Amino acid sequence: MRKQLILITVIITLFSAAKGQDKTIDGIAAVVGESIILKSEVESQYLQFRMQGNFRNSDRTKCDILKNLVTQKILLRQARDVDSLKVTDQQIEANLNQRMRYFINQMGSEQKLESYFNKKIPAIKEELRGKIEEQMLVQKEQQKITKNINITPSEVRDFYKSIPPDSIPKIETQYVIGEIVKEPPISAKELQKTRERLKELKQRIEEGKSFSTLAVLYSQDEETAKNGGELGFYSRGELNPKFAAVAYNLEEGEVSDIVRDKDGFHLIQLIERRGELINVRHILLKPEPSTENIQQAQSKLDSISTLIRKNEIAFSEAAKKFSDSPNAINGGIMINPKTNNKLFKASDLDPNVGYAVKNMREGEISDPIPTTTEDGKKAYRIIYLKEKKEPHKASIEKDYNTIKEWAQQQKKSKKLRNWLSEKMDETYIRVNEPYKDCNISKNIKNAVEQFNQRRAR
Repeated sequence: MRKQLILITVIITLFSAAKGQDKTIDGIAAVVGESIILKSEVESQYLQFRMQGNFRNSDRTKCDILKNLVTQKILLRQARDVDSLKVTDQQIEANLNQRMRYFINQMGSEQKLESYFNKKIPAIKEELRGKIEEQMLVQKEQQKITKNINITPSEVRDFYKSIPPDSIPKIETQYVIGEIVKEPPISAKELQKTRERLKELKQRIEEGKSFSTLAVLYSQDEETAKNGGELGFYSRGELNPKFAAVAYNLEEGEVSDIVRDKDGFHLIQLIERRGELINVRHILLKPEPSTENIQQAQSKLDSISTLIRKNEIAFSEAAKKFSDSPNAINGGIMINPKTNNKLFKASDLDPNVGYAVKNMREGEISDPIPTTTEDGKKAYRIIYLKEKKEPHKASIEKDYNTIKEWAQQQKKSKKLRNWLSEKMDETYIRVNEPYKDCNISKNIKNAVEQFNQRRAR
């Protein structure tokens, strides 16, 4: 229940910032150049802070929140008016979809989220779209300011030496893990069955049935099905080549023949063309492997794991030879998408993988584990625990890359802090009651740190 309350407060914070409220009734906390910050924005973020169990001095906290909001306004103005940075509709849509999946997962269901806000998911997304675009532009500007920050080995060592011995962070358990994935083959019978189902749907469309209605009812692309199969505007390069080759040759309103790509089988209808961009809707059907095929994949992995355990083949060689995972090229070693390196904390792992490695020793291979690939296909995989780093105080010898990341982030924060200080001297800033004592134009450090923490989350 507490998690849901925090989530609701987070969403309300976004809505408060997104809505064009009556400024006379709401009240203006601060003016930054030609932009304003409403008191409700400060108060809603403070409420979120409290809901997370923080009870620090309220005036000081609200000042830090206001500093953070001023920081974002300055970065947003630089991104839009000076550097002319852009984010595409597709990038915004992907961000919104990711947030919706998180919100729905935390609330328990799509219906519960819609019921609480008395809005359908598309309406919630539309209301948040402008705020999400602003947040993405702010992140893009921050990346632009700090993009050329590099760090030398001597700077890493100096950074580590500057940490008081009793303040050296503790590194939690970390894992280096390999995987070999086998996707069950799809039988010719199942492929033909899927084609026949799509042929029937196309015939119904030709007889006058609504493409979008059939997409809602039958498409297995969950993200687009609820919008009648509509993808939104994409360029050719952003679409799967096979899909794009057909979609770009359609006339508006025309429905394609059956198209097969890595995701499955599609029917495509062109809605609109704007220069090099097209908006289409589609119906996706995914052929499913039979129970027998799934068992074949499991048996194949059993055989491979036996060979590895008998030292008849090295894990890395087996991964390159047999695995259906993109990690096969790395000898099966998994890359952590959060850090782009090989180390995983327990919290970074898929629960099934975390459970598997918890009691494994270095060098051990798991039994086959059911999994789902990135494109939603059923598969099996075996896990190899290559290395397990027990909890310890960070050291240059064991944790150089982690310490390098800390040092580089500190250097980036300093660069951003200096940049913001210069911009604050050039920007008109007026702070109204009850925040006049916040001293916004000085001590920008807290605002930068808060900004970085929010971006990391």
